[in-house]
Amino acid sequence: MSEPAAQQPNEREFFLARIYTKDVSFETPNSPLIFNQEWKPAFNMNVNSAVQSLGEEHYEVVLNITVTCKIEEKTAFLIEVKQGGIFRIRGFTNEEMGPMLGAYCPNLLFPYVREVVSDLVSKGSFPQLLLSPVNFDAIYARHLQQLQEQAQQEGQQPPENANETAH
Repeated sequence: MSEPAAQQPNEREFFLARIYTKDVSFETPNSPLIFNQEWKPAFNMNVNSAVQSLGEEHYEVVLNITVTCKIEEKTAFLIEVKQGGIFRIRGFTNEEMGPMLGAYCPNLLFPYVREVVSDLVSKGSFPQLLLSPVNFDAIYARHLQQLQEQAQQEGQQPPENANETAH
């Protein structure tokens, strides 16, 4: 008789142990004068993520979002949020771990970053801002392609997975 499924050694496990805001910065360098200008904002958003092994099949994934809002040439606000998550992942192949850590986990963290950004903007007395969804699968695929191109230029083998993305 075989062991129960919960005790199988090759069983896959994905468990989100904790989500937390690791770092937040909100700046309004041109307040209060910026409030007198017509609200025609231009937004720029940068997204990147980083992964750190915590040992024993635990990983910290940090999603870093920077949002800059300008009116003409003046910065209305600048927000930087690092949203962290601790994940227990086991039973996946190396080929599967890259997309899990580089796309799936950041995708789970994004709604939390989106909420933090929205709250900061509202508390800064600016009109509501809801960040558009991000395609982390496409970002991860583009990152892998860049790594592969870089490795070919340097005459090296590309890594099997990439645990840090920046865009």
